[in-house]
Amino acid sequence: MVKINVGGCSSFVKDAEYQKYVEKALAAYDVLEAESGAGNDFLGWKTLPVDTPESLIADCEAVRDAWSAKGVDLVVVIGIGGSYLGARCAIEALSHGFVRKAGVPQIAFAGNNLSEDYLAELMDLAQQRNTACVVISKSGTTTEPAVAFRIVKEYLEKTYGKAEAAARIVAITDAKKGALKTLATQEGYKTFVVPDNVGGRYSVLTPVGILPIILAGFNMREMLRGAAEERAALLKKSADNPAVQYAAMRNLLYSELGKKVEILVTFHPKLQYLGEWWKQLYGESEGKECKGIFPASVVCTTDLHSMGQFIQEGDRVMFETTVTVQNASREVVIGFDGQNLDQLNYLSGQHVEHCNKMAQLGTQLAHIDGGVPQMEVCVERLDEASLGALFYFFEFACGISAYTLGINPFNQPGVEAYKKNMFALLRKPGFEAQTEEILKRIQ
Repeated sequence: MVKINVGGCSSFVKDAEYQKYVEKALAAYDVLEAESGAGNDFLGWKTLPVDTPESLIADCEAVRDAWSAKGVDLVVVIGIGGSYLGARCAIEALSHGFVRKAGVPQIAFAGNNLSEDYLAELMDLAQQRNTACVVISKSGTTTEPAVAFRIVKEYLEKTYGKAEAAARIVAITDAKKGALKTLATQEGYKTFVVPDNVGGRYSVLTPVGILPIILAGFNMREMLRGAAEERAALLKKSADNPAVQYAAMRNLLYSELGKKVEILVTFHPKLQYLGEWWKQLYGESEGKECKGIFPASVVCTTDLHSMGQFIQEGDRVMFETTVTVQNASREVVIGFDGQNLDQLNYLSGQHVEHCNKMAQLGTQLAHIDGGVPQMEVCVERLDEASLGALFYFFEFACGISAYTLGINPFNQPGVEAYKKNMFALLRKPGFEAQTEEILKRIQ
């Protein structure tokens, strides 16, 4: 379902070099498929499209139906990183840009920042709505989601009473241990399990993504079907495998041409959060041992009027991967104007999407001329199946790419560094000894 075109890199690389990196990517493919590489205890995501039981989908739909019967029209989804980005990507991509679907709750996200204004405004919204909550955390002690959940939980208990609040809270957490699991057992929350062998940034096809996406009114069975079809295509080991081609070319551009920044480009504003999800996936998977391609993203044509100048003529450290949606879901045709003051009559009768496609093609050609190699990843349309395919494609390609680079794709040791400093500054028990030393550094 996902097609790739690496032809926009052909003027920058030699075919023999590309073939060499295809061989490296195929060797990394073997490591991923044999499950013999570093981090191989976190490969549960590979079979989620075909192993997810129907009973899990039905359980999530039962939560949706129970909350609908209560009149819930706001669901606060609490999580950070992989615990919210995949779901947010899917919901933003599939939702109407301006109108909420009748009978479907608004999904609001929390726990992904520590902004007091953000949380205060969220609680303003909760007070105007019939509210429920999904809290997602393996441990239950990650600071950002834990702070948000404490505040939301207190509000729900004060507003609806403890028993009814418990019926309005679902916890997605560890199967056996952790603070959130303990609390869920004590309070009687409905729970779903984050699999031990799936890391957060690969978890969109677990309950972490499945429940919020279903609550938002979308077809999770179709998303899994699209991911399963993509999985079947990617399991065919070949130099024509799109994931192999993507991993090979990005590693060639990085290692041989010094292209240290990859920009994920979309000309579809609904895919803004695909860029956010993809940045975590690749940044956290590959950015280790002073290696890795820095992931950035832009939404065009909007960002052509802000970042476009730098991409066209700035430091030549980057390449671009454009995610293309081949067919629009709606039709808008440009009309004829007798005065033609805007000088647009040459476009009358044209679909807006035709203009968008020509802007994309013109941009890609201009950037190639400006020294920016181009790849294109394409899906037929923006729907649940195509999103499932995109999620699986990028996850699978990330595993190949990181192993090609010689990196464990499934750990994130550097994420803990900021937390230690933050805990010391907040004087968290057990971190007091470091507080004075850190205070001296910042004075």
